[in-house]
Amino acid sequence: MAEKRKTSTKKTKSSAKKKKLVIVESPTKVDSVKKYLGSSYNIEATMGHLRDLPKSQLGVDIDNDFEPRYITIRGKGDLIAKLKKKAKSAEKVYLATDPDREGEAISWHLANILDIDPKSPCRITFNEVTKDAVKEAVKEARGIDMDLVDAQQTRRVLDRIVGYQISPLLWKKIKKGLSAGRVQSVVTRMIVDREREIDAFEPTEYWSIDAKLTNVSGKLPFIARFYGSRDGKKIPLENGEDTDKIVKELKTSDYAVSKIIKKETKRRPSPPFTTSTMQQEASRKLNFTARRTMMAAQQLYEMGFITYMRTDSLRIATVAQNEARSYISQKFGDKFIPSAPRQYKAKKSAQDAHEAIRPTYAANSPEKYKDTFKPDQFKLYRLIWQRFMASQMSDAIMDTVSAEITTDKYMLKASGSTVKFAGFTTLYVEGKDTEEEKAKKLPVLTEGQELKLSELKPEQHFTQPPPRYTEASIVKAMEEEGIGRPSTYAPTIATITARGYVAREKKTLFPTELGYIVTDLMKENFKDIVNTKFTANMEDKIEDVADGSTNWKEVIRDFYDPFEKTLKEAEEKIGDIELKDEESDVVCEKCGRKMVYKQGKFGKFLACPGFPECRNTKAITVELGVPCPKCGGKVLIRKSKKGATFYACEHSPECDFISWDEPSDEKCPKCGSILMKKHAFRKNGPLSFVCYNEDCDYVRKPESKKKKSEK
Repeated sequence: MAEKRKTSTKKTKSSAKKKKLVIVESPTKVDSVKKYLGSSYNIEATMGHLRDLPKSQLGVDIDNDFEPRYITIRGKGDLIAKLKKKAKSAEKVYLATDPDREGEAISWHLANILDIDPKSPCRITFNEVTKDAVKEAVKEARGIDMDLVDAQQTRRVLDRIVGYQISPLLWKKIKKGLSAGRVQSVVTRMIVDREREIDAFEPTEYWSIDAKLTNVSGKLPFIARFYGSRDGKKIPLENGEDTDKIVKELKTSDYAVSKIIKKETKRRPSPPFTTSTMQQEASRKLNFTARRTMMAAQQLYEMGFITYMRTDSLRIATVAQNEARSYISQKFGDKFIPSAPRQYKAKKSAQDAHEAIRPTYAANSPEKYKDTFKPDQFKLYRLIWQRFMASQMSDAIMDTVSAEITTDKYMLKASGSTVKFAGFTTLYVEGKDTEEEKAKKLPVLTEGQELKLSELKPEQHFTQPPPRYTEASIVKAMEEEGIGRPSTYAPTIATITARGYVAREKKTLFPTELGYIVTDLMKENFKDIVNTKFTANMEDKIEDVADGSTNWKEVIRDFYDPFEKTLKEAEEKIGDIELKDEESDVVCEKCGRKMVYKQGKFGKFLACPGFPECRNTKAITVELGVPCPKCGGKVLIRKSKKGATFYACEHSPECDFISWDEPSDEKCPKCGSILMKKHAFRKNGPLSFVCYNEDCDYVRKPESKKKKSEK
């Protein structure tokens, strides 16, 4: 009996030791979630997907109603075995992958792998990695949402069919390594079409006349622009001759203020960020690529500083609004908060499962945690925090004045504005893709007041073509056209750049020759795939699947029948396409041929067209504009094989000057050698200027924050 009691006691102890298992996606979340849930929980991470369609084949059984064939991702076998072992010994398993369709699909795959009933309350989601959100999620565990899983499967299968069936055709007809995609091909076409629009643009001449006017004493100058006739009819200035005639008349005219219009205008703050607007603003203000923005945002989310970063919702939790209002009131005063919390409406197609992107706690100001963040994290967090806080602040109020100034024959107009109440602009003002005229201030004017002409400035202008897309504007266009989802904006831009269809020049995106060729082939043979409306309509159908109103296999069937017919016609119709490389004036020193430009992972380079007989390649030389400190030659900007920038003399290898630090055009005040720009610890770290001469100890250190603030 004693032995039996002992065994029974052991069993009781054993069962008491059983812990609940929570499986998240990212290992970065593990410590935070464990801290919030306590010692009765084990936390493990999937590190992304565990199963997917095979890379080496289509992986979709066309003849079996498009059934996908999922396999374990290479390298994930040991992790799956570990998760199975942990799940088997756990009291309960919670699947806490990211709160989006992709995360729902990963949880569904996990349920299959771990033999968990997907209808059981096994799925938990939290929009922010905070104690309250994580604990509340466990209380509200639910079954896996199969509508969301099917929406993800619809997108995955559609993209696989398009990519794996068109891409081999591009390999065969153009060259290996190319790809087509349901979203990437449309975005490439948008960039190609914009470039052709720019090329075809014919500028139109027009003129303006600015008059510098003062009061009769010659004081308080301001600028008024020619508008038209005295009775208010606009007169377009289309050429220099007509403009000169009017200028002559204006020179001998008398001027007076005929009308003053004063009004108060209000400016509302921008809403908090969605994925799209965050990528756009980070591009404008921080010069971040979409991919760089999303990497920093992912880290901030996993660290518990912001809410989930893949969203197109503008909804804000009431508790977050109240926190923001309380902080604003304490920091700026009650007049900086509106009478009621601000609400923002998203577009109809937005998913409202998540909130907008915001800080998890309003009181967590950026400066408070600056030492916690890496540089990119700090810059993006500050942007997110400022945008959110400003979105809950009062309107800015402007006093605007418009004046009509007339001569005996003509009318000129002037306007100005002053800030009456700064409101949200105290904290944040949204960036713009194009330069806007800065508000001017007018002197106090009265109706009937006589004015004196000080100067007339006629100026010729030409209408401008539409601008090239930047990452910010292409993301905006994708969102407006309904192409892709918040999760696909950054990967799409990265893909078309990596494939060599699109290149960057500073911030702008432009198509390569390859981009033109592939787009033209797609337009000619796969009109629907590169049609923005067709692609947007397909996104709507995927939304219908997510809502549960459409069966996902039905969407695939409706797409595939006409697609299969188009694919067969294209295979018969398309001939081989010769992709000609652009020739340079650089002669290959090994074989004498003129080298051609090639597009590589890290941009353009020169290669011998005699490949494979001649494998000579060269970096394209870009001059830095400063002399070599050793021989006085030109310093060239070069790239390493891994894409890192370094600096070398044009006379290399005769001159052995080479440096990772950038030479400046400043001379050392101590010895006369050149100063080198040296960043501490990292590329964006504090910048010092160090003398190139090893025997000289001159160093100019970065100015302190205090000194900068005193300037």
